[in-house]
Order: sequence, then structure tokens, then C-alpha cells
Amino acid sequence: MNAAKPLQVALHTGLFLLGLLVGAAGALVQGGWFPGGLLLALAGTAGLFYGGRRAAGAQLGALTPAAGWLVAVVLLSLGRDEGDKMFWGGMADLVYILGGMVIAVICATMMLSGQQVKPLR
Repeated sequence: MNAAKPLQVALHTGLFLLGLLVGAAGALVQGGWFPGGLLLALAGTAGLFYGGRRAAGAQLGALTPAAGWLVAVVLLSLGRDEGDKMFWGGMADLVYILGGMVIAVICATMMLSGQQVKPLR
């Protein structure tokens, strides 16, 4: 059995869980301390996605925490029957959700330094 496979599974599991945590923390911070909290939440999101990309050395490293982040944001936006929810549709909420998605796409599609484009065969 290849020793790298369990390490990759552990890395991506950890990145997914960190994505859940950063998504939930960002949802709390962005609404609590506007506009500084919004900037802090987006900076934390960008740091996680870029750090995951660097740690894994592949696009999947940015997409795995983005998936966890998206799950947390969607679950928190659903709310409960009593009317409790994290996102009320304000400008800061929309900037956080759309900004996080844009950051995920940027981190997944960017070239890392020293990386070369491989020709298609």
C-alpha cells in the first residue's frame, strides 16, 4: 500500500473540517464587526484556501476546504422554524458568500510559483 495515500486522505479530511470551522466562524464575525469583521472573515477564508492549495500542491487542496466552507455557509443560511438564521440577506452577508466563492475559484485556478504549464498530449 502506498504510504502517501493515507496522508492525503488525512490532509483533505483536515482541510474539509477546517473549511467547516472557518465558514462558521466567518459567518459569526462578518455580521458582528462590520466592516472589519467582513474583511477578517474573507482574509481567513483566503488564507485557508491558499494554504490548502500550497499544502496539497494541487487544485484539490483549495477545493476541499472550499467544500467544507460552502457546507457550513449553506447550513447556517437555512435557518430554523423559529426564524433563527445567520444570514439575513444584507450587503455584508452577500459579500461574504459571493466573496468566499470567488476566492475559492481564484485559489483553485491560480498557478503556484515554480509551476509550469504542461502541454496537452
